[in-house]
Parts: sequence; structure tokens; C-alpha cells
Amino acid sequence: MLNVSNLSLQFGKRLLFDEVNIKFTNGNCYGIIGANGAGKSTFLKILSGEIDPTSGHVSLEKGKRMSVLEQNHFKYDEYTVLDTVLRGNKVLYDIKEKMDALYAKEDFNEEDGIKAGELGVIYEEMNGWNAESDAASLLSNVGIESDMHYTLMGDLDNKAKVRILIAQALFGNPDVLILDEPTNELDVNTIQWLEDFLGNFENTVIVVSHDRHFLDSVCTHICDLDFSKLNLYSGNYTFWYESSQLAAKQRAQQNKKAEEKKKELQDFIARFSSNVAKAKQTTSRKKMIEKLNIDDIKPSSRRYPAIIWDQSREAGDQILDVTNLSASVDGEVLFKDANINLKKGDKVGIFSRNSKAISQFFEILSGNAQPDSGEYNWGITTTQAYLPLDNTNFFKEDINLVDWLRQYTENDEERHEEFMRGFLGKMLFSGDEALKKSSVLSGGEKMRCMFSRMMLLRANVLLLDEPTGHLDLESITALNNSLLNFKGTVLMGSHDHELIQTTCNRIIELTPNGIIDRYMTYDEFLEDPKVKELKAKYYA
Repeated sequence: MLNVSNLSLQFGKRLLFDEVNIKFTNGNCYGIIGANGAGKSTFLKILSGEIDPTSGHVSLEKGKRMSVLEQNHFKYDEYTVLDTVLRGNKVLYDIKEKMDALYAKEDFNEEDGIKAGELGVIYEEMNGWNAESDAASLLSNVGIESDMHYTLMGDLDNKAKVRILIAQALFGNPDVLILDEPTNELDVNTIQWLEDFLGNFENTVIVVSHDRHFLDSVCTHICDLDFSKLNLYSGNYTFWYESSQLAAKQRAQQNKKAEEKKKELQDFIARFSSNVAKAKQTTSRKKMIEKLNIDDIKPSSRRYPAIIWDQSREAGDQILDVTNLSASVDGEVLFKDANINLKKGDKVGIFSRNSKAISQFFEILSGNAQPDSGEYNWGITTTQAYLPLDNTNFFKEDINLVDWLRQYTENDEERHEEFMRGFLGKMLFSGDEALKKSSVLSGGEKMRCMFSRMMLLRANVLLLDEPTGHLDLESITALNNSLLNFKGTVLMGSHDHELIQTTCNRIIELTPNGIIDRYMTYDEFLEDPKVKELKAKYYA
């Protein structure tokens, strides 16, 4: 379907890809993974023809159509929403424009009629007469209702544009679908719909995503971009990760005999491959994970930050009491009548259909905003560390990271540069990187700095508003593991399904008419009939 042959890309002295060869075949979904800066998005741009490689070539099977999720959110500002989606199938749209131009001619003649008729036959064969209804259906599925379909794209916010551009990419059943971070800006329900859509999609999908649950749900193969090479593995992200970690462990244990290492790895693969729960994909067409060649499994070169949450003291039994808490912004009710008693050790996922409700809830509990009514009381033995959604105010000073981090501790021993550098090194700021200016950091680097700040506080309660924002898969995995090991209490708002599912024992949803509070896993919460009834009632 799509072949990549001897592909290399070099920027100056930096070799990004070296002799990459891969064939993307029909009916499979390929997840492209790699550390930040490895070239994942660049690789997709080469596949789509946006960037030329230094050497090698990409070839799409003749007569096949490729569709790409547009990253330029301003490209279609002069078009309506519906027209933007229809433009996703350029061939079909061009035929429609030619027919419209012929029929609009004032001197329409017999020859024009013949041309229009010929185009009409092709248009019908491409299911063109159902194009607008198909596009409208896709828009509704991604949360863009019919009253917006004739709105200009330029009049919409970025979140709406992302959804519309996803509908555009999916429109017309492309033979090859290329998606770069498709779950960004999407809510839980839309992500779930997209997972189901791709699970039933019968053609080829190539996707870059930092959402582990999404990759596990849709991918039949993982393409690991590492050491300037692209290594292909059968199975989803979790299978690749566990295989990679085991391979790294095996290679680190040099004192074992080679045959013992090989047998342990073979036993692992056999166990994983026969585990239906692990191997199952979203539809019956997804195959069981194939056994890997032992010699093909390579340890990753990636580095994982050391996120470790220590407590200066253990909290008592009284953690947090919230009584009749309500909040609104500019007349919009965000949540109302929230009554919550937080128990010691609770790890709570906070949800709402309105993301502003979650952020306002955290701002109130951290003392940065006032509620409309109600009150909250933290236990006297609790200390809180808060990660806000917007960390801009923390990085306005033009100081190096050692001095930046030093602001957040009064401990003389910790304030020494040697301690600060060691602490920053655990968060992947080693050597001269610890002297980078805090004002020029990337989004992911800022998040790692914020975690460093919180870790220094040694709090027994963590408040986290979208903690995986801007993080790569390695940092997300490290964060996930750190929260599993944390003995304190956590309140967390996140769109990362895997993070919430694996760490939280309690789910709270904030609504304009009350809250839904359940001690259960996130997956159980999504499927619980009583929860669904309450949602229908509270969001009515």
C-alpha cells in the first residue's frame, strides 16, 4: 500500500533517519513512537510529501488516496465548516466544482452537458451525492452540531477547529490515513468514538500519539523510532513497552548465560501472546499479537525522569471536607453543590464536560480563587502541592534552572548548587542543561521543572490539573509509575485514560447541577448504568 525505501534525512551534521525501509499494509494501524525530537512528525511529513528526504523515496500504490490530519488550523478560515470537511476528498471536491462551473455557464451547450454527464457518473461512483450527509454525520460524531455546519472556520476557536479537521481527514474513506496527535483538544467521549472508528477502519492508519490508551486501543503495530532507525513490532504500545523493558533488563544482566536470557524472554512473549485480554483490539479484524523474533527486540535509548513523591510527614485521617461548593464564571455555572469528604490515600480523578469547571475547582482548593458559595477545609496535618493548568507565571524571570528551583526551598542543604544540579539531573537537566534560562524552556521542559518544584515541597496531597500536557511518552510513563507508588492523596484532572484508570480508586464528575462521586475505576465509571442516568439528569 505505502512503501518507504532506503529513506534518510539529514539536517547539517545531524542524521535524523538512516536507511529506513518499511511497508505499511492494508488493514493495519501503525503507531509511530519515539522520544521528543526523534523526528516522528517529520517522518509523517515525509510520508505525506510535505518534506523531501535527503535520499530514498516513498511510494503510494497507484490509484490509492492518502488523507492527512491538517496541522495548520488557519488554512480553511475562509470556508464554512461543511465545505472544509468536503475538501478532505480533493478528487471528489474537484469533480463537484467542475460540474457546478459547467451548470453555472450562461451559454451552457450540448458539449457542456456531455462533460457534466460524464463527471456526474464518476461523482456517483464515488458516492458523491451522499457526500454532504456523510460529512455532516462525521461532524456530529466529533461534537460539531448542525447549527455550526455553515459557520466560517475563522469564527471558531481552536478546539472546534481540531474536531473539524479530524472529520476532514476521515472523510471519504481514504486508503491511507495519517494522524499526528489526533486526540489533542478532544474530550473523553470523542476520543472513545475515534478509537471505535479507527478500530473498524479497514484501510491503513499511521498515527503519532502520546495517549497510551489510544495507542493500545487502535494499533496493530508499533514503529519505534530510535537510533535513527525505525523498528517495526507486532502488537500494541503496552506490548512494545514491556518487551523493551525486559530486553533492557536482560542486556544489563551480563552475568547470566545467554541461553537463560533467551528462555526468559521467550517465556514472556509466549505468555503475552496467549493473553487474550492483552492482545484483544477494538474489532474482530485485529489479530492476536504475533510472536516477536528474540533478536529483534532492542532496549530503548530513551531516558525516563526520576519522579519521586516523598512526604515530609504522613497526613492524619482528616484530609479535606468540601461543603455545598459552587462556582461560576461570567454567569456560566461550572459546578454546583459539591459535597466531598476526601479520605486518606484516596486517588481521585476529577472530570467534567466543561474543562473550565475542573480548573476552577483546583484554583479554589489551592486558594487562588473564591467560590460563589460553600466552603472547604483542609485537615491540619495536610500539605498541598499544586500543578496548575497554566504555568506561565512561574517562568517569567530570566534566570537559570538552578536559581529557578532554589526559589522553592528554604532548606540550606538543598539550596547548595550541587544538590540542585543533582535534583535537576534526575529530571533530565544534566550538565549545562541545568543552566538553561527558565524563560526559554519548551512545554515539556516546563512541566518537568514544575514536577521538580512540587517534589521539593514533599507534600502529602497532590493537586494535578492536566499533568501529562506537553510530556513525551517516557515522562508520562514515569509520572504514572510515580503516582502508583505515592502513599499520599491525589486529586487529578486528566484526559489521559490510562493514567486515570491505573492510578485512581475514585472518580468525581462536576456538573452544573451537582456532582457524581463513585469509588470505582474509570472504566467502571464510564460503563456504570446509574452514572449514566445521573449524567443525563445533571446535564439536562
